[in-house]
Amino acid sequence: MKKFLAMLLALVMVLGLAACGENTPTNEAEWPTPLPREARDPIEKADLKIGLICVHDINSGYDVAHIDGLTAACEALGIDVASQVIFKYNIPEDESCYDTAVDLAEAGCNIIISNSYGHQSYTMQAASEYPDIIFVAATGDTAAYEPVVNTVNAFPYTFQSRYVSGVVAGMKLKELMDAGTVTDPYVGYVGAFPYAEVVSGYTAFFLGIQSIVPEAHMDVTFTNSWYDPTAEGEAANALMAKGCVIIGQHADSTGAPSAVQAQFEAGKTVFSVGYNIDMLAVAPDAALTSAQNNWSAIYTPILEHMISGEVMPADVALGAENDGVMISTLGPNCAEGTQEKVDEVWGKLKDGSLKVFDTANFTVDGEKVTTFMALDMNGDFVGDIGEAIVDGVFEESVIRSAPYFSLRIDGITELN
Repeated sequence: MKKFLAMLLALVMVLGLAACGENTPTNEAEWPTPLPREARDPIEKADLKIGLICVHDINSGYDVAHIDGLTAACEALGIDVASQVIFKYNIPEDESCYDTAVDLAEAGCNIIISNSYGHQSYTMQAASEYPDIIFVAATGDTAAYEPVVNTVNAFPYTFQSRYVSGVVAGMKLKELMDAGTVTDPYVGYVGAFPYAEVVSGYTAFFLGIQSIVPEAHMDVTFTNSWYDPTAEGEAANALMAKGCVIIGQHADSTGAPSAVQAQFEAGKTVFSVGYNIDMLAVAPDAALTSAQNNWSAIYTPILEHMISGEVMPADVALGAENDGVMISTLGPNCAEGTQEKVDEVWGKLKDGSLKVFDTANFTVDGEKVTTFMALDMNGDFVGDIGEAIVDGVFEESVIRSAPYFSLRIDGITELN
């Protein structure tokens, strides 16, 4: 009970960095008083030591995105990666993550970052034991609830890059339908787990497609693993066998794009939209683009706060307006006019005239959604506080940085 009360007291500390815009509650009357966060002693950049805990290694596109992002952030700030950053690879989501966090703390790290959701509980345990160290849980969701104030959650507005990558897919789908090559706008999606993060992403991707091809429909299958090249390839093949002509993904390997490329080479009309990294190296003909997160944009202001000693927020979230998300280079088989359309959509996302989860653009069981409580405070998997729908828009990653969109909208079928 004491921990729960502490969590409640900390709940409203869900603020983004001032330079990046704020994550402010949309119904503040419901939110209790937060635990205060205070400024810390500045750290000379030459003295800053950073640890990064990766769930996989350089074979995983997701981990590469974090490694490259942190490296770019350090280089931009004049921090020597070779001597000031310790990378830990292939750290599973179990007690060994806690041991790794302790090792990094004892090695003198001032800030320790973990990049997988399952790391969070273990790094939070370490955070309670090392109050002078900042612990960042990328993709995490409990920092604002913790009874310690040296924790941070960070996540970009991935739903925006998903949407734009869906526009790219929709442009190709429309081209194929206009040419009579495809008659059924059937899309497949390889997801890791049925978590809100994945649901938010595949929904945004689908809405991007529907903005070009309104009659499109999509099946989603889950591998129940973040990184399994074989399972992801098999899932993609199963979806293509059902007739899907474009395969999206929220999984961390090149398994799905590689499978799509193989089918393309065999004469099938199929294309791929990847995640994390440019997939043209493994799918030079089939890859249209990949949704990507610019982790350097996330890590740079966090490190700046370490150097300046400014108050560190509980949540950091960045989107198109702050270059927190992007898509990879368009593939050679993208439809004519795709780049112009992409530029238009990015412009609207940046100026706020386009909202990915505008409730006018989707239904659930045939009905428009008018309310959704984002945060589950008692563990029953039903939201209790935090109204996410404001002025007809589901405000994703505003109440906290980690996604909470978990609606199953019409037009999408989960196969497992």
